[in-house]
Amino acid sequence: MRVIRGRAPTPDADRDATRDLLDAVADSGTPAVRAWTPHRQLAFGRRDANEPGYDAACVAARARGFPPVERSVGGRAVAYTGTTVAFAALEPTDESRSGLTERYEAAVDTVVAALDSLGVDAERGEPPDSFCPGDYSVQAPCSTDSAGQRSGKLAGIAQRVTAGAAMVSGVVIVADREEIGDVLDPVYDALGVPFDPESVGSVATAGGPNDPDAVARTLEAAIVDGRPTTVERLADTDAGREA
Repeated sequence: MRVIRGRAPTPDADRDATRDLLDAVADSGTPAVRAWTPHRQLAFGRRDANEPGYDAACVAARARGFPPVERSVGGRAVAYTGTTVAFAALEPTDESRSGLTERYEAAVDTVVAALDSLGVDAERGEPPDSFCPGDYSVQAPCSTDSAGQRSGKLAGIAQRVTAGAAMVSGVVIVADREEIGDVLDPVYDALGVPFDPESVGSVATAGGPNDPDAVARTLEAAIVDGRPTTVERLADTDAGREA
């Protein structure tokens, strides 16, 4: 299994790296995994781009220092602060429509197990009016300064299937929950999508480490699950972070 660490120097190059990796898995039949911290950005889904308020949502994101981009997988908008961890597990597949549910279920179990090992009491599900709402999400009780202890969404999972390969990917909020809630609130309002900023959780407020590198490596190890690996790095000229 190929393990790809780091990120490319620019957001566009980093997205290209993941697309290229998906093609390589389809061509070679060798599975791969990435767990890393994407550049600061506000990633919109395809549904967002078709909403009447999309332009206003992009303006709101830029005003708060989050360059808007469009992603090929997933549902609604997701914010990456620079400490937010993304992961992608890529496997060869011969059938484009079979195994979708099984891969989703396995991914949720993997994320929950990884977070549990970090001291987070994680479980499948999400609070009402969460970011990027979906059936395959992970939440945990979160202690916050503003609202005591309540469930917060820590992770969301998406899937993309192409000819020859399937990619299950997701986002895990390590810290910066307040900043993420602050930018997503006006963005979701412009898109006309219900959103509660207090529904945003984080690994740190759920009792885990405030360390994106630790979270990325734990997710990576959970996805690898003991299989033999080769480790490669993407060059990153603007960040020294290992993830």
